Amino acid sequence: MSSEKSIIELVELSKIFRSKHNEVKALENINLSIQRGEIFGIIGLSGAGKSTLVRCINFLEKPTSGAVVFDGNDLGSLKEKELLKARQSMGMIFQQFNLLMQRNTVQNICFPLELAGVPKKEAKKRALELLDVVGLSDKAKAYPAQLSGGQKQRIAIARALATNPKVLLCDEATSALDPTTTRSILNLLKDINQKLGITIIVITHEMSVIEEICNRVAIIDQSQIAEVGSVEEVFVRPKSKIAKQLVFSGASHITHFEGERNIRIIFDGRTSYEPVIANMVLECKTPVNIMFADKKHSIWFFYHHLSHT
Repeated sequence: MSSEKSIIELVELSKIFRSKHNEVKALENINLSIQRGEIFGIIGLSGAGKSTLVRCINFLEKPTSGAVVFDGNDLGSLKEKELLKARQSMGMIFQQFNLLMQRNTVQNICFPLELAGVPKKEAKKRALELLDVVGLSDKAKAYPAQLSGGQKQRIAIARALATNPKVLLCDEATSALDPTTTRSILNLLKDINQKLGITIIVITHEMSVIEEICNRVAIIDQSQIAEVGSVEEVFVRPKSKIAKQLVFSGASHITHFEGERNIRIIFDGRTSYEPVIANMVLECKTPVNIMFADKKHSIWFFYHHLSHT
């Protein structure tokens, strides 16, 4: 069922929440394959089913039907002790950090190691090593109340790494942070991915986060997967309605463009000093009108001989 390259396979996964009077389909027939060592993004609007999906991946929520195959094992077939061991291989990072306020940073990082029965001396050594990894060696005795939001998230990342996980699940991990801090946390995650080879799954509603860090992305809409592909492919050629809504969010005030020809140009990371428009005019020997530019997602729209209505 699981390929050698895949560390997580979701097969026909569904989750239904039932009460006395109604039922809610939170997830419906989800099929996903996440490769070892990649940074995989899952994006969707609020209520699309993202958080339920991540809780099903680590079996904090048991799926109503379908399978979660982690590292070759069907989690639904594991005994409780085996499932707990599998969960130790999946670190989790939350939006609100979830640190224990009465414990200092070292004690917070040691917490999952205590639960795993690791001796105190060994756990403390591991915690100090991880503080160095996240760049907070000088905060070993600090308490959460003494830390900034970015520092709290770095401690939460260190805690998630304590049990040497194979996968890191990041559920809206940067949503509570300012843009500069978000960038530093994403850079840290990229560094961890590259140096430690840990697979990272990023759950978010922000396309800029996907663009910054992910290799591939799945777009979830109304409890189903609407589109899966490389980040570049989805940004350049979004196919589903929800993908177009997320990619073109900055252009939502423009209903449509009309004219003989229209050209969409996407900034691919090259220097902004390159005179893209001037070069295009010289090459094509024709005037060009700039009708819309969205720098937020590095996507620019240019229209040739056009007016828009």
